[in-house]
Amino acid sequence: MTDQLTDPQALADAVTQAMWSRDRATQGLGMQILSVKPGYAVIAMPVRGDMVNGHHICHGGFMFILADSAFAFACNSYNQNTVASSCNIDFLAPAREGDVLEAEAVERSLAGRTGVYDITVRTRTGKTVALFRGKSYRIKGEVIAGLQHSDADA
Repeated sequence: MTDQLTDPQALADAVTQAMWSRDRATQGLGMQILSVKPGYAVIAMPVRGDMVNGHHICHGGFMFILADSAFAFACNSYNQNTVASSCNIDFLAPAREGDVLEAEAVERSLAGRTGVYDITVRTRTGKTVALFRGKSYRIKGEVIAGLQHSDADA
């Protein structure tokens, strides 16, 4: 555990494993974590037949869930329990059954208990289908209970 206290990437990796093991929603939708670093995450999700709406395109709610999951892994990567205080999404283009979507979450600001994250949802071919902005709020506790983080009260 000592390495996890001093190495930000090792901490992010351990937190990712802990969160993933408890995240039945993300697992149930067939998502796959591609990358997590402090303040950053990329998650992929295949668009299945049961995810398309009456227009034969991916239901926007599924794109939102994908972006929200990437947001969650990025903002919790410091082992401080963090939740969304607000989120919004702009749908730019349709995704279709068979597409694999990737949501890339990038931390834009982290100050005190709040953060701002931008998430871009793209197809594997690079077409941007949605832009999501999430605002985070750090709450009491750690993702992995018992680990001490040097700036826990920052």
